[in-house]
Amino acid sequence: MVRDDANGLKFRRAFDAHYDAVSRYCHRRLPPHVANDAAAQVFAVAWRKIEDMPVGDAALPWLYAVARYEVSSAQRSQRRLRNLRTKLDGQARVLEDGPAAVVVRNVEHEELLAALGTLRPADQEVLRLRVYEELPLADIAAVLGCSVEAAKKRSARALRRLRRAAGIDQPRTIASSVSTGEEGSQR
Repeated sequence: MVRDDANGLKFRRAFDAHYDAVSRYCHRRLPPHVANDAAAQVFAVAWRKIEDMPVGDAALPWLYAVARYEVSSAQRSQRRLRNLRTKLDGQARVLEDGPAAVVVRNVEHEELLAALGTLRPADQEVLRLRVYEELPLADIAAVLGCSVEAAKKRSARALRRLRRAAGIDQPRTIASSVSTGEEGSQR
């Protein structure tokens, strides 16, 4: 119990003496809402590693090292979030469809699945890998045990056969993610 009291006192002294400095460190490097979380996380780490934290003047550099790590982690998270938002901004917006649009889409989906069922198993597999599993051509080639160029040709041929079987000239539904403009891409 005495050890817990000593650790609590050690933490309290470090917090009281250095919270403002750690908080300023984080705020100079991060947006306010993220900086507050990072500063709190620094002291959560300090509590978990209280035995490792030095005392007195040596505590601040140790806390700065922890803060540096937390800031770096928060910046990576912010970058990933920005990249995700950028990626999502490029996606088509999905509007709420009325019942009629849902029925039409379901019928088109069923027709497309029926057409897919008429294809050879090899064509079905390459299309499922490309559309359902969203694999890039290099990964499809690895799964099929062929070259990337062969996977690209198999995918293009299978897509043409699916369009013919479904009676469509341009991709409208599930096959729209595998348009002719993407057939040459590696994703």
